[in-house]
Amino acid sequence: MVLVLARTSMAQAEDPATLATHIMQQVASNQDAAQLDRAHYLYEQHVHVVVRRTNGKLARDETTDLLVTPTASGTIKKEQSISGRYRKKGQLLEYQREPVPDAEGLDYDLVHDFRRDLTDDDSKDGLAKDLFPLTTDGQKDLEFELAGEEGVGGRPAYRIRFRPADRSEIGWAGEALIDKAECQPVSVFTRLSKRIPLLVRTLLGTDLPGIGFSTRYQRVGENVWFPVSFGTEFRLRAVFFINRDISVSLENSHFQRTDANSTIHYSN
Repeated sequence: MVLVLARTSMAQAEDPATLATHIMQQVASNQDAAQLDRAHYLYEQHVHVVVRRTNGKLARDETTDLLVTPTASGTIKKEQSISGRYRKKGQLLEYQREPVPDAEGLDYDLVHDFRRDLTDDDSKDGLAKDLFPLTTDGQKDLEFELAGEEGVGGRPAYRIRFRPADRSEIGWAGEALIDKAECQPVSVFTRLSKRIPLLVRTLLGTDLPGIGFSTRYQRVGENVWFPVSFGTEFRLRAVFFINRDISVSLENSHFQRTDANSTIHYSN
């Protein structure tokens, strides 16, 4: 019934911007409601973070595999494996388990901070909630434009552009493909809406050139969509002494719907 009413409302909206806003309001409503449905799925998560020096040399990379079990308030993540490489005294050394070595340096902090921020325990999507302007709260400061329609995987989709409603603000801008039948996200691409001000870059030595991300969603059940891949690559310059190229990728897979009375047992 909600979808029928939404389509009727959208059909009556002649202005493309108004139509886009109606579509995204329905997406937000569906994303808000989907939290209960996502609480029935467990899945595997693969996270890879790479930190390079600006001369191209690898400083550290780390791969983590997790089992993600959504709960009423967020998710529980159980580490399955961890491996990586790190540079020490000009050599690349490998590791395969916890505790990871050289856990006090800058590159360790960058790898683990980005992994922690990306895999937000409060999000049932398995991704940090503030990355995506899809929920009601995430959309409140954005404006939208309908850029057209296209087919994705044999299903029709809207192409929606978005950017901050306040042009003076720095926030996410980009495009989203929205499944037309279920008003659910198929993919999202973002970038910063404008560059960090020169005064900040000069006085604080902080910049994030090239930052943005792309993610792809998959339909795992009727009106239930999960992000299955995420990627970003950018340069981080901060407080004059941090200058690194960073890439982050995440994959979610092997979705399994669980019974409401199921108990998850973890092996040690």
